[in-house]
Amino acid sequence: VVELVESGGTSVQSGGSLRLSCISSGYTYRGHAMGWFRQAPGKEREAVATINTGRGTWYPASVKGRFTISRDDAANTVFLQMNTLQPEDTAMYYCAAPPQGDYCPISVTPPYRHYSWGQGTQVTVSS
Repeated sequence: VVELVESGGTSVQSGGSLRLSCISSGYTYRGHAMGWFRQAPGKEREAVATINTGRGTWYPASVKGRFTISRDDAANTVFLQMNTLQPEDTAMYYCAAPPQGDYCPISVTPPYRHYSWGQGTQVTVSS
């Protein structure tokens, strides 16, 4: 069974920083791409960061230069460093993993295939 658990979300003032973590159980990160997504009320889930096995990364224009994704395969953990947070960053943040043995890149547009999702961690940025 794949279980992803996100942590690190909280309420923060505009301009602040947070580091989110996603730890897996029953899943091996090594060899797999990983991603972070977010979903705000009334909006569709959107990708905010992906990382491949070669440490190559992707970010949308909305967060590029402010967010950084990284991974520690030995610890089965993926991180999202979020700097200069703004109210528009308020959302539930989820990490995503492809099925074990699926070594394709993380999709940044739907469909997202059969990804496993964590329960999410809420990030709220106040002005």
